[in-house]
Amino acid sequence: MFTEEECLMISGIQHYYFCKRQWSLIHVEQQWAENVHTVRGDIFHDKVHNPTILESRKNIFISRSLPVISYKLGFYGIIDAVEFVKDPKGCYISAKKSNFRLYPVEYKVGKPKLNRCDAVQIGVQALCLEEMFQTEIKQGYLYYGKTRHREQIEISEDLRKEIQQVSIEMHQLMNGERDSDKPVFHSVCRNCSMYNICLPQLHKTYLSVNKYIQISISNGG
Repeated sequence: MFTEEECLMISGIQHYYFCKRQWSLIHVEQQWAENVHTVRGDIFHDKVHNPTILESRKNIFISRSLPVISYKLGFYGIIDAVEFVKDPKGCYISAKKSNFRLYPVEYKVGKPKLNRCDAVQIGVQALCLEEMFQTEIKQGYLYYGKTRHREQIEISEDLRKEIQQVSIEMHQLMNGERDSDKPVFHSVCRNCSMYNICLPQLHKTYLSVNKYIQISISNGG
């Protein structure tokens, strides 16, 4: 079990799958830079993250910008939307005096990615909901703004195992138990907001801020 202070941001999973060094720069070394892609994503989510908008129709109600946390996995964040569908086999929601199945919904500004970061992110959100509501969640949904398509993601056993492994790796990096990746230039680097901080095309020895401080202290500097 993790403490609240040890929990990592769910949104960081996107950075981790895109580039482990990018994730380390942002979440371990606390560095950040904007570019057109990050701004476009912020604008898109501003339209989605409006907790004042409540939707309810027939047997469904939708909660937006729902804060979640999992002390088992060590993650916290905000889910874009959670659909509560009335179902006698679901968990009991006292405010509604009925049982509901829960389905997390994540909105993405672009299109489906080649890696599994989106599936892992919605999976972590589902496991947070399971822990908080003491229920089982079998699927979630990803909505892509570019394709205007909603994709169903099964919260399978394989996905759960991948999430557990990702949690271990990310916490090891955060705690300094593993070294972050050295910068290696790829074509996607040009689209990264951290490009001018990472400088992946410079061929020299890189040290993280934490490593530099540790070495300086040990050398009496």
